[in-house]
Amino acid sequence: MRRQLREVVLSVGAVVLLLLLLTAMDDRVRDQVSLRVVAHPTVELASAGRQARDLTTVIAEAARYQTIGHAPLLIFTMAAAVLMLFMLRT
Repeated sequence: MRRQLREVVLSVGAVVLLLLLLTAMDDRVRDQVSLRVVAHPTVELASAGRQARDLTTVIAEAARYQTIGHAPLLIFTMAAAVLMLFMLRT
């Protein structure tokens, strides 16, 4: 049970870190996140589905743009992650 909790915390932490990095690097993501944080709660509840879809689209576009711009670094990072995964498993 403890190992599962640790893995969940690490997964959530990775997603939060990715979102923070995208927010720091891309103005579109920063604008969308600030719209969600600053808006009034009643307006948020009325159009939560549309806003979630819009935010997901902006994040996906920003991730795609950053991936295209930094492809060699992404390949290196993915290879390092796979190697680290194998290292931790044994």
